[in-house]
Amino acid sequence: EQTPAFFEIDPRLTKDSVIVLLHDDTLDRTTTGKGKLSDHTWEEVKQLKLKDSEGNITAYRVPTLAEAIEWARGKTILNLDKKDVPFQMITDLIRKHKAGAFVMVTVHTAAQAKYYYDDDPNRMLSAFVKTKEALDEYEKAGVPWANMIAYIGSENKEANKPLIDMLHQRGVMCMISAAPLYDKLRDSTARAAAYRKTFEMDADILESDLPAEAAAAIKQMIPSKSRKRRFFTGHN
Repeated sequence: EQTPAFFEIDPRLTKDSVIVLLHDDTLDRTTTGKGKLSDHTWEEVKQLKLKDSEGNITAYRVPTLAEAIEWARGKTILNLDKKDVPFQMITDLIRKHKAGAFVMVTVHTAAQAKYYYDDDPNRMLSAFVKTKEALDEYEKAGVPWANMIAYIGSENKEANKPLIDMLHQRGVMCMISAAPLYDKLRDSTARAAAYRKTFEMDADILESDLPAEAAAAIKQMIPSKSRKRRFFTGHN
């Protein structure tokens, strides 16, 4: 309701190999459970309740990846972060739900990108491309740049500019993550300045745990004409 966005989510396996969404590999911080997720069955996990960012217990429960995919259909795009789920299980589930058009996958290496591309040449990837050397490896792998956005790190720094330029020359959108650093700034004015700086440094996508706040900070920076307008409902 507040901003167009896609969602990075964290698929992990229960003890009995059900794929659920949980950021940590343990239950303690974000649920009413304790211990490692991988030590608990789905029957046990689905009895737990989720906690909010302040640690308060909510009415919500841990969802399965399959449930999240069906929720997202027709609404948004999901980006599956790389956790502990075997690649084949990920591709099988995407295919089972016919979700390739709105589910993308994070990859940390060119070899991982090649695996997913070979499985489906239409698959969209969020690729870790933090250095020129990594860029070269992706080019050697033969995965088309049209299938990727590039995650280049969590800092707005001048040293990123040559890499951003090289990726832009290949038609690749570049993403900075605010979650590790800028989302944690205590002052909202400082956070807003950091969000704007991301785009002043020529990045194209901002990953944030505070999406409504980030969207408000950059609202005036969104151009009336942009190749990204096709991703905004009502702005074709």
